[in-house]
Amino acid sequence: MNRLSPGDLAPDFTLDDDHGRAVTLTDYAGQRVILYAYPAAMTPGCTKQACDFRDSLGTLTAAGYAVLGLSPDPVDSLAQFRERDHLTFALLSDPDKAVLSAYGAYGEKKLYGKVVVGVIRSTFVIDADGRIEQARYNVKATGHVAKLRRDLGLD
Repeated sequence: MNRLSPGDLAPDFTLDDDHGRAVTLTDYAGQRVILYAYPAAMTPGCTKQACDFRDSLGTLTAAGYAVLGLSPDPVDSLAQFRERDHLTFALLSDPDKAVLSAYGAYGEKKLYGKVVVGVIRSTFVIDADGRIEQARYNVKATGHVAKLRRDLGLD
């Protein structure tokens, strides 16, 4: 599994969002991006994390960050997730897991003491030039956004 490090060029992508529109990383050229990878829409941990990003979105956008969620869920599930939880940022569908893999956010992980293959909850901060500022793997769903905000100097 290939993991990204600060200074690496962020892998570009084109994926459909929760509205069925194609979104590319280059759409955000010149802007800082927080791309977070999560296993499955509408599960308890992923809902908590998404709602934490939603509730922090004003602070993050005021500081110049765009937020994008990334999961293997189909577009229709992402649309339901957005509507159910009033999410106000793009959710990207990566059903073949190619982008998740390119970011090192798909592969072997431990789940309840067993090694399984799946989405590794991860967050990437990408600078305005498309380079990785931070790559965090195996983050916790609860409390992660608050820690990220602190680390970015936003609290």
